[in-house]
Amino acid sequence: MEGNLNKENIMRKLFLTIAATTALMGAAFAQTSQPSATGSTAPTAKVQIPQDAIMSGQLDDLDIRNTANEKVGEIEDVVISQGKVVGYVLSVGGFLGVGDRNIVVDPGMVKVSYNDSDKKWVGTINATKEQLSTVPEFKYEGRWKE
Repeated sequence: MEGNLNKENIMRKLFLTIAATTALMGAAFAQTSQPSATGSTAPTAKVQIPQDAIMSGQLDDLDIRNTANEKVGEIEDVVISQGKVVGYVLSVGGFLGVGDRNIVVDPGMVKVSYNDSDKKWVGTINATKEQLSTVPEFKYEGRWKE
């Protein structure tokens, strides 16, 4: 019986040693940073945000006015491709959200600026409601379905 007890003690110690080693290796592995696809282990460059930058959340539902200061739509979405803004989805037409439709315009058509005196963002476009009504409708379908 004493031989079995020694065997059990040895097995128990061996099991505990393996378990402790595995736990320590897992903790050490978790602390080691893995290289990214570019070979870097961590971001190395700070991003400086330009003073004229705008956060995308501030664009959501931003009223767009024409040069006569008439509201002609509002920004619903920003179209981004390969890290660049390639369009704005505007909600145009309708009244109080009824009967409106979405269009996509070139980002160069919309000027977004910050009004320091009003402490708010302002969006302008050099187009009338009638001109915007001729732009083909954009529908959220396929990969862009909301």
